[in-house]
Amino acid sequence: MVAPVVIAIDGPSGSGKSSVSRAVATHFGFGYLDTGAMYRAVTLWCLRQGIDLTDAGAVVAAAEDLPLGLGADPQDPTVELDGDDIAEAIRTSEVSAEVSKVATNLGVRAVLQEQQRDLIAIIADDFGGVVAEGRDITTVVAPDADVRILLTASEEARLARRSTQLHGTADAATVAATHDEVVRRDRDDSTVSQFTVAADGVVLLDTSALDFDGSVAAVIGIVEHAEERE
Repeated sequence: MVAPVVIAIDGPSGSGKSSVSRAVATHFGFGYLDTGAMYRAVTLWCLRQGIDLTDAGAVVAAAEDLPLGLGADPQDPTVELDGDDIAEAIRTSEVSAEVSKVATNLGVRAVLQEQQRDLIAIIADDFGGVVAEGRDITTVVAPDADVRILLTASEEARLARRSTQLHGTADAATVAATHDEVVRRDRDDSTVSQFTVAADGVVLLDTSALDFDGSVAAVIGIVEHAEERE
């Protein structure tokens, strides 16, 4: 029996890790795990429940009891909170502005990292493989993954991508409006997670000059090369 394949992909905001990870998972027929959605879901839950995000203990308790449901189909990665579809709600500017307060809570990270390890194992078994993406998957959550990749891109490229994703355009005004979300969040999150420099054994892939299809092809190539070496 062939062992399930675990592919770990990390990267900063706008590096393309979410869309690329879904496409790669689809290509190989693997399941998909968006760990960032888990931090966003905790943030949304706390906002809805009136929990002070600066109350570290209360937020940890919320993470422990979070009624979260994640779909592993890369073509339809559903996110539900207490039975409600929150896939769009967790991507709002309100949540984006607050999520770093949750993501930098070390107690929350410990809780979610353990949940993520369990989910990676379950999804990999169900699909024969999993592509898990986030900021510390290659180093903390799944350091023994079969393939570990750090996607990166220039700040200019990342801002343009996120602006286009959120606003449909990347003109000067929308890029400026997106700057704080991308740059500030990366700065805040980098205090508790290393996702700007590839750790030993992690393949660094700079997608600045690559379009979406090129980025997907590059990751697929890295995975296939790793499998050939085994």
